[in-house]
Amino acid sequence: MYIGNIEITGKCALAPMAGVADRAFRELCKSYGAAYTVGEMVSAKGVTLHDKKSQELMRISDSERPSAIQIFGGEPETMAEAARFALRFSPEIIDINMGCPTPKVTKNGGGSVLMKDPALAGRICRAVADAVNVPVTVKFRLGWDDTSVNCVEFARIMEANGAAAVTVHGRTKAQMYAPPVNLDLIRAVKQAVKIPVIGNGDIFTPEDAKRMFEITGCDLVMAGRGTLGRPWLFSQINDDLSTGAYQPEPDVETKMEVMLAHAKRICELRGDKIGMLEIRKHALWYTKGLKGSAKLRNEFSNVSSFEELSLLAEKAIALTK
Repeated sequence: MYIGNIEITGKCALAPMAGVADRAFRELCKSYGAAYTVGEMVSAKGVTLHDKKSQELMRISDSERPSAIQIFGGEPETMAEAARFALRFSPEIIDINMGCPTPKVTKNGGGSVLMKDPALAGRICRAVADAVNVPVTVKFRLGWDDTSVNCVEFARIMEANGAAAVTVHGRTKAQMYAPPVNLDLIRAVKQAVKIPVIGNGDIFTPEDAKRMFEITGCDLVMAGRGTLGRPWLFSQINDDLSTGAYQPEPDVETKMEVMLAHAKRICELRGDKIGMLEIRKHALWYTKGLKGSAKLRNEFSNVSSFEELSLLAEKAIALTK
C-alpha cells in the first residue's frame, strides 16, 4: 500500500505510544517487520518554543524508516509551524494526533477534544498539509463519547483537507482503553473515504490483526500495547497473513536476549543513567507471565546498571527451568 507517495510494506505499523515508542523501541520493532513506525507525540507549542525535549523526540534513525513524526495541538498556525520544523528530521510522514484521550493533552486543545470541533480539526489538517511536502495522516477515535460518534464525518473532513491516510482507534475518548473496540465503525470509515484507512485498537495477536482486516477491510493495522515486551508480534502478524502460520512466542532465553539488546540500545542513545530508568518498565513487560517472574518484579523495577539487569535476566531464566 501507499500513503501518499510512500510505499508501505508489511501489514502492521507501530503506534505512537508516549513514553514507550522511543528510537530504541522503534528500531527494534522495525527489525521485526513493523510496516512503519510513528514516534512519540510532540507538542506543537513546545516545538515553536524551541523546547529541546520536543526536538529530541523528533529524531529518526535510518533503520526505522519509513517513519512518521506525530504532532499535537489545537491551533492551525502553530501546528503548521511545528510540521515545517519537523521536516528538519526528514520524516516520511507527518501524523496529527486527534485521538489522545489524556486530560493533559485535551485540556490544551489537542488530541481527541478536536473531535468535538470537526471544522477546526479540518483547518488544522489543511494547514499542516499545505505546510509540508510529505504525506500527512491523522489519527483519531470514534468520537468523544457514545452520544457523539462522528468518525465517518470526521474522516471525510480529513480527506477533504489533504490527509493522505487516517488511522482510526476503535474506541471513543470516554472509553479510554476499555473494551470493546468497535470494528464495524472502522469499516464504516473505510467505506466512506478513498484514502487508506489504518485500523487500531486491541491488536494483541495475529488473530486480532486478521479479524481487524476481515471485518473492517482496512488497508493496514496498527499495534500499540500488544507490542509491549513483544516486538516480535510484527513478524508473527506478517507471517500469519502471508502464510497462515507463525512462530510461537520465543522461549525465555530469547526474550531475555531481546530485552538486554533493547537496554543496550537505549543506553547508547540516551546514556546509562536514563537508559536504565527507561528499561525498567520494559523489563516488566518482557518478563510478564514468565514462571516465577513475580518474585523478581521489585528487582526489575529498581535495576540501576546493565550488569544488574543481566544478572536478573539469568535469574528469570533459571526460575523457568
